[in-house]
Amino acid sequence: MLGLETLPGLLRDAAERFGDHPAYVEDGVALSYADLLTRVDTVAASYVARGLAPGRVVALWAPNSTAWAVAALAVTWAGGVLVPLNSRYTALEVADVLDRTEAALVVVADGFLGRTQVADLVAVGTSAQVVDLADLVDGSADTTTEEDLAEARRRAEAVTPDDVADVLFTSGTTGRSKGAMSAHRQTIGVARAWAGLGGVRAEDRYLVVNPFFHSFGYKIGIVVGLVTGCTLHPVATFDVEAMMRLVQDERITVLPGAPTIFQSMLTADRSEVDLGSLRLAVTGAAVVPVVLIERMRSELGIDQVVTAFGMTEAVVVTMCRERDSAETVATTNGRAIPGMEVRIEEPTGEILVRGDHVMLGYLDDPEATAAAIDADGWLHTGDVGELDAAGNLRITDRLKDMYISGGFNVYPAEVEQVLARLNGVADVAVVGIPDERLGEVGKAYVVLSGADLSGDDVIAFAKERLANFKVPRQVELVDALPRNLSGKVLKTELRN
Repeated sequence: MLGLETLPGLLRDAAERFGDHPAYVEDGVALSYADLLTRVDTVAASYVARGLAPGRVVALWAPNSTAWAVAALAVTWAGGVLVPLNSRYTALEVADVLDRTEAALVVVADGFLGRTQVADLVAVGTSAQVVDLADLVDGSADTTTEEDLAEARRRAEAVTPDDVADVLFTSGTTGRSKGAMSAHRQTIGVARAWAGLGGVRAEDRYLVVNPFFHSFGYKIGIVVGLVTGCTLHPVATFDVEAMMRLVQDERITVLPGAPTIFQSMLTADRSEVDLGSLRLAVTGAAVVPVVLIERMRSELGIDQVVTAFGMTEAVVVTMCRERDSAETVATTNGRAIPGMEVRIEEPTGEILVRGDHVMLGYLDDPEATAAAIDADGWLHTGDVGELDAAGNLRITDRLKDMYISGGFNVYPAEVEQVLARLNGVADVAVVGIPDERLGEVGKAYVVLSGADLSGDDVIAFAKERLANFKVPRQVELVDALPRNLSGKVLKTELRN
């Protein structure tokens, strides 16, 4: 009997509960929850026919699509372990992950962004069987038998809540990426907690801009759909004008995303689009500008804007609640979600988290696991923050981003929050750079939104609002900040 703490069980339950209700809509084509199960069942049998053994890895290298969701859910239905791969990876990067995970198969969206992924991967060399996503899902290369279907269903029944469901690789902003392992119960549990706090329901139309290869797109997208019965609208590449038209045309109600998504909406021309259907927006990053939350409410007109905090190793740790005040939402990342706890380690101020949704560990890397999770089960996040009396978390910075200027600790996030309030500043990042006299000083990289501002204007604004040692000594105006697909600013690139 399939239980609700495994992905195959959750999928079966969703098909029974939501039936003909649309699970996915892409380019005007809808796929119901019942048909989703049918397609997953067929693709899982195809994995079996291709030699996938229980517990082996299937990697998925593709952008967001309905086909991605089908291929991913079929992995666990066939008893395998899903490893999503960044759709912008090169073949060399993919081959490295395939080697490290000993993947049996890699499913590829050949031709995405005009590239030749399959040929590139074959040229690099891999022991994994390379499968084209389109051929896999449309059945054009299907050689499955009734025995393969029966075997896939037996494996789905045999999956347990404690089996590894997926391995998601960290963004690698501080070095070589690491694979965070999660059990079925964890992947489902965090999706259920997030959906409950956000009030997501079956009638919602959820635009998934967050990449499926990221936990925010996969667990807080695909799995939330299975939990709630909402309709997902996957978007392969981000284009703000196209996205806003989709919100209008499909009457999208739920839009989670990195802060850059909403910053792009605020700077775009919205005069010809109606965004009034949006009722819930969830954003999060190490630090979210307070002014962004205020503008999302006042200028985009989104009724419920909440912030959350998480990472690949724990997905969602804290989240604001529906009835939280505007000030709480704008200045904190909310309280610990059910099953999680947070504390601040002194004297560093580092945020430690513990609970049901903390990863099982890093794949084949016990040393890195021991360095991240201490003997008492606390995950050391590398973020600095504080808790208020109600338990709301306020993140002040990354430990590694702090710099010391003239003997004083400077947290760039504090400076960034101030500079974000200068009219005409669309985006900003501050890093510490070497200085012969003070050791380090701040340098601000500023993206303007059509305003006629100079570096001197930025520094003058900061001087009025910050202590002298916090004021950036240099300002560089840039077209855009370097970010990974999770929305994190790549400060290592700025320092270099």
